Amino acid sequence: MDPRLGTAIVVVVGVPAVLIGYIWLTEQLLRAFGQRIRPRLRPWLWLAPALAFLGVFLVYPTLGTIVRSFENKAGTAFIGLDNYTWFFTNDSSLIALRNSLIWLVFLTAFTVGVGLFIALLVDRVRYETVAKSVIFVPLAISMVAASVIWSFMYFYVTPPDPQVGTLNAVLEVFGIEPVAWLQVTDYALNTILLIVVMAWMWTGFAMVILSAALKGINPELLEAARVDGATERQVFRRITLPLLAPTIAVVTTTMIITALKAFDIVYVMTTGHFDTQVVAFQMINELYNFGHPGRASAIAVILLLAIIPVMAINIRRFRAQEALR
Repeated sequence: MDPRLGTAIVVVVGVPAVLIGYIWLTEQLLRAFGQRIRPRLRPWLWLAPALAFLGVFLVYPTLGTIVRSFENKAGTAFIGLDNYTWFFTNDSSLIALRNSLIWLVFLTAFTVGVGLFIALLVDRVRYETVAKSVIFVPLAISMVAASVIWSFMYFYVTPPDPQVGTLNAVLEVFGIEPVAWLQVTDYALNTILLIVVMAWMWTGFAMVILSAALKGINPELLEAARVDGATERQVFRRITLPLLAPTIAVVTTTMIITALKAFDIVYVMTTGHFDTQVVAFQMINELYNFGHPGRASAIAVILLLAIIPVMAINIRRFRAQEALR
């Protein structure tokens, strides 16, 4: 029998059978307890499988990564903070850290700013659905596919051969010398050109979320402000923007985390050359190319510590909103 058929049977039949069996056993177990204890115990029994998966596949690996970050390359000796010291004193790692900060600032600012601008524009046109669909489509493309598409956009051919890359072909039409995009001497520009690819993908996401929040604003409130003599700019600054602030915060948080996790685009388009490496790429590089899991674990922990404050701020804001309700 084809082993794939056996796997399919396990997934289609086995998983639901185990789930039903667990539900039945849970209810049988609850009968052994009194009526007062059952309501308190039932939620924990229902949550037990999810908590087990969370512990095995998230908590345990995280703790293991933290421990491994304090060990040597072979994992046989405790070396304290040496791996962290290496990261903050190594030139390649510092460049990766700089580039990750550039990703964080520019990707977040562009996607949130342009997404909000587009959401405000399409909110007033008849072909709103079509416009949103066209702008949102790039998010359905994988990052690898988007990287391949934009590699052709940036493609450079050494003159006098004709340019086949889109941008250089346009420059050639106007008699401008072609540019070796992603290989320019201004290495910060190389990183920004990579950010453009992800911004092209994620602007549609920001637009859709902000547009949904915009639809939730009471139009009577906006009309009342206009009747009172407020200009469109004042309506936006005094009413629309404050009401959108919680949603903007959520989208900003999402984009900050996305920027910190950037890897695929860098790997496919430049493989970290021309000083385009980021922290996530540096982590994979240390693990698979240099075979140093200790340093890779240290970088993973640094990424985790960078994300925690962002999540904490977001959770605090969410709790404050819930308190007001």
